[in-house]
Amino acid sequence: MISLRQLRYLDALATHLHFRRAADAVAVSQPALSMQIKDLEENLGVKLVERLPTSVRLTHEGEEVVTRARKILTEVADLTDYARQRAQPLAGALRLGIIPSIAPYLLPKILPALARSHPELKLTIRETLTETLTEELLAGQLDAIVIALPVENALLRAEPLFIDRFLLARAKEPDCDLRRRVSPEEIRPDSLLLLEEGHCLRDQALNYCQNLPVPDKAPSLGATSLATVMQMVAAGYGVTLLPEICADVEVRDDRVDLLRFQEPQPARTVGLVWRKSSPRIRDFESLLETLKATVSEAGCRMAG
Repeated sequence: MISLRQLRYLDALATHLHFRRAADAVAVSQPALSMQIKDLEENLGVKLVERLPTSVRLTHEGEEVVTRARKILTEVADLTDYARQRAQPLAGALRLGIIPSIAPYLLPKILPALARSHPELKLTIRETLTETLTEELLAGQLDAIVIALPVENALLRAEPLFIDRFLLARAKEPDCDLRRRVSPEEIRPDSLLLLEEGHCLRDQALNYCQNLPVPDKAPSLGATSLATVMQMVAAGYGVTLLPEICADVEVRDDRVDLLRFQEPQPARTVGLVWRKSSPRIRDFESLLETLKATVSEAGCRMAG
């Protein structure tokens, strides 16, 4: 008979495509995981994985079974969450995803507040890119995510948290009037420093500067963190659009000037997102309330 344990092992194997790494992920021995996968194949009567010398590959049938298995695991997780809703909100485990351009600046504000208001909460944080977070949320591997909106998926519900305006960060200039508002036309295309592809912050900056052609010989930078970008700005290698929430942390260097843009100022809306099918609505509403109260106290501009 097929077991949930076998489906979890298959899910891990499909994620890592390597028996040892999959076994480590589910905290079992490699032989035990391999045996369960073999038993699952026998129960289903189909070959799920092709065993290669240094990895594994899902067969066509394996890909279909993994898709169906993940739906079952998500439904089981939702069933468990439904039962948990009979208790007080935010008591127990919650897996929260958050993008890198928000995590270091928001978490120090919200984690103490959550610990005070919901002491029974066991929070797990996952920091990675928006696309990965969304995929893991849909697969039931995360319960909720904090990302830049909008999110375009009919299976997800998004609630705005706050408005995060962009500032122009550039190397300090003598006698610069920091009260002056700048326009996107003042940004030289060959001076714009951006995070590497895959970061939503890069797309948002390019969207605001959409009338600026990005040259073939743009500054050579494959940064994955704003800290690296800001060091390049401070050294005079270019300029960047910096989210306001990051300013206090990233601009501690007197070599950098921050200027506001002309109206309408570029901004992103940061929100909390969860699956519509999840029964943990009380948890998410409580989390949303705590997050809004915390970012409001921190001086963030509220959405809506």
